[in-house]
Amino acid sequence: MKATYTPPGLEEAGMQDKVVYLTPEGKQRFAAELRELQTVRRHEVEEQIRRAKEFADTVDNAEYDEAKAEQGFVEGRIQELERLLSTAKLIEEPTTRGDFVRMGAHIKVVDAEGEEETYYLVGSHEADPRHGQISNESPIGRALIGKKVGDEVTVVAPAGAFNLKILEIT
Repeated sequence: MKATYTPPGLEEAGMQDKVVYLTPEGKQRFAAELRELQTVRRHEVEEQIRRAKEFADTVDNAEYDEAKAEQGFVEGRIQELERLLSTAKLIEEPTTRGDFVRMGAHIKVVDAEGEEETYYLVGSHEADPRHGQISNESPIGRALIGKKVGDEVTVVAPAGAFNLKILEIT
């Protein structure tokens, strides 16, 4: 049997290729950010670097160092967004009333104290729990996915376990 060699770090690189779920709005938002970085921000940073070089030598030049650091951030974010958009799988909005929880669904739940909450199940890159957008990878998202109206789920979270009852899925 022939042994195969995998260079260090290659296993982690494969993890980057996992499917990224995005809503149509999220995809538009990330695409707009990418365009802004490529067409505007990249050129602004290049201009900052050019001006910093004019004022002084690049050695011990704080403005130059700051502009180069910003350039690294901008280029890194561009690469991250390109990778994100190239692997994105669009979450289709359910066209009919949902019979089970899936990506793109709005789920109304009630907790043990009777407090109601509505969640929008999105991919991890769009999650914003303060605005009701929860990831399918979050404790609540994992507990709800695949369940039906009337089901009770136990959410196991870092702060402790709690129960939710599904009232409505749209």
